Order: sequence, then structure tokens, then C-alpha cells
Amino acid sequence: MEKTDVAVLGATGAVGQRFIQLLEGHPWFQVREVIGSSRSAGKHYGEAAHWVLDDNPPDDVAKLTVKALNDPLDSPLVFSALPKEAAIDREVELAEAGHVVCTNVSVNRMAPDVPLMLPEVNADHVGLISVQRYRRGWSGGALVANSNCTVMPVVMSLKPLLKYGIRRLHLVSEQALSGAGYPGVPSLDILDNIIPYVPGDENKMETESRKMLGRFRDGAIDELEMIVSATCTRVPVTDGHLVNISVELEEAPDCETIIKDWVTFRGPDPVPSLPSAPSSPLQYLEQIDRPQPRRDREAGQGMVTSIGRLRECPILGYKFAALSHNTVRGAAGCSILNAELLAVEGYIQGSPLAEVAMAK
Repeated sequence: MEKTDVAVLGATGAVGQRFIQLLEGHPWFQVREVIGSSRSAGKHYGEAAHWVLDDNPPDDVAKLTVKALNDPLDSPLVFSALPKEAAIDREVELAEAGHVVCTNVSVNRMAPDVPLMLPEVNADHVGLISVQRYRRGWSGGALVANSNCTVMPVVMSLKPLLKYGIRRLHLVSEQALSGAGYPGVPSLDILDNIIPYVPGDENKMETESRKMLGRFRDGAIDELEMIVSATCTRVPVTDGHLVNISVELEEAPDCETIIKDWVTFRGPDPVPSLPSAPSSPLQYLEQIDRPQPRRDREAGQGMVTSIGRLRECPILGYKFAALSHNTVRGAAGCSILNAELLAVEGYIQGSPLAEVAMAK
């Protein structure tokens, strides 16, 4: 099957590079356009990108000429890893022009008509695209976001527990350095240190989790009514965000039942069959000292959330630790999985998969 052409905004940055890496050899998508800053525009990608990941950029992408942010694009599907300021207008302009934009940027996440997607958790929120197109007068474009990278392990681990009723959450994150981008946190600030503040992330943890775990009905998202308190910290780890979670439930299942809920959890159809979806999105680790970023972040090629240390909490009832790879599942990988869902549901015009979806 012919592949869908893809453009990557902010392609030379750390998350943009992760998009390039994960899209290499993708069965449905191929990178045809790379967009960078004015300093990079006009150069070959291999020259413009200071590659910070393992290996090197794919040869076919390295030869592409970097486009400027406001250059017209041909690709029907656009992935955005732009800085917040650059994304504010450009993402909406591209969606208005008919492109489907899957963004890792925070600026539009909490807009009422923008789906905040994690397919295993809220694939039905894709229905908000029709509302978005109607309200904004867009014929074929769309804007779909994925959440803050630290919210990922929280909502992934809580989704199977929704049936018990979630009342209150207390969250303490230990966030990797790559979450700050490149060059990120100065070495003299983070070596031999933990920074008990990550700008903006505590509010995102408290708001985005309620939207993602909410229900889509009557053309809107009814956010989950739960109380959330978050503390976010930066630790000297390269990749992998670990969150210590305490939760109060309306019901009182035993720990063995909760663990079974986690290990048997699967996303709704067609999510498990998508190319980037892991066969089991959650794993529970029995070792008392797991999950750990260095040992567990690459589970399922970085798309599996690892959970451990479930035990009783004398204040809220239950406590445990959850870990996700922040630049894979928490960023580029989730955006790609979102795009795969949009493709099979027929939302990407010009995609060969749209024709398959229309024929169903």
C-alpha cells in the first residue's frame, strides 16, 4: 500500500528527532517534509540537525531540505514538535488549510474542541474532531494533541481503575532530563541534585488527567470529577518519567484484583492492531524496587507503561509507582499512535488508509 506523506514541524529539535527516528520504516507513513527554524531553513536535514539520539538520521531524511516554518506544505499529515510560541498560530493555520496536525505541544491541549488523545485510554474522544471541524469551518483539517509526558503513566495506570470510581489523587513525579529538551538543564544545576520544580507541569498533571479520563458525550468532554494534587521534580536521569501515585477509590478492590486489571488491560478496537501499539500496554513488575527508568523505560520499544510497588496507603487507600518513556510514549510515539488511529478511522484525507476506512 502506498504510504502517507508526513511533515515534521520542529524536526531538528530533540522531540522532532524522535519523530524522525520512530517514523523510519513505518508501514503507513513516510517523512517527506522537515521544518525547522530560520537558521536551519535551506540546509539539508543531516547538516542542520545536531543529532542527539543514538545512531544517525535516516539517509533519506538526511537528504531532505529543511523548510521554513511558514513555507507551504504538501503532506496531509503533520507532526508538531514546535516550541510553544511558534505553535500558537502555525498549528491552527495548517489545520485550517486542510492538514491533520498531531501535536506534542501544550498550547492547544485544553481547548474544548481539541481531542487530548491517548488511544488505549480515550480512543472515543476522536469523535471530537467532527465537532471541531463544524465549529471552526474546517473541511478536512484537524488538530489533535497528546498530553504532557508526565501525565502519560498516570492516566495509563488509572484507566483500568475507573470502574472503581476515582476520588482523589496525590502525584509526585521524578522527571528525566530529556523532558526539558536539548540542551536542557545546565549540568551544574542537576548533577548531584534534584530540582523540586518543573515549570508548568504541576498544573498540566492536575488538569490534563481529568480531561483524558473524562467521557465524550453530546459533542463535548465531561471531565472526570476527581481531586488531583501534583508535585513535579527533575532528577538526573536521561529518559523515563517515574510518578509515585496515591489514589482514593470509591470501591475497595484488593491489590491482587488491581494487578489483574492492569496486566489484562487492552485498548478498544482497533487500537491493539495499530502498528505502534504494544501488545500489552501495561506491565506489572513484582520486584520490590521496580519500575526503574534505566531498566524499564524501553519496554515495548518505549510504548509500555511499567507499574510496581502496589501497596496500601494509610491516607488514600492505595499507592504505587508508574513509569513511561517520556519522549516515546510520552511524546512522539503517542502522536504517531494517534495518527494511526485517525488514519484507520478515515480522518486523514489523501491517505490510502482513508479509502479503506470509507469502504468499511
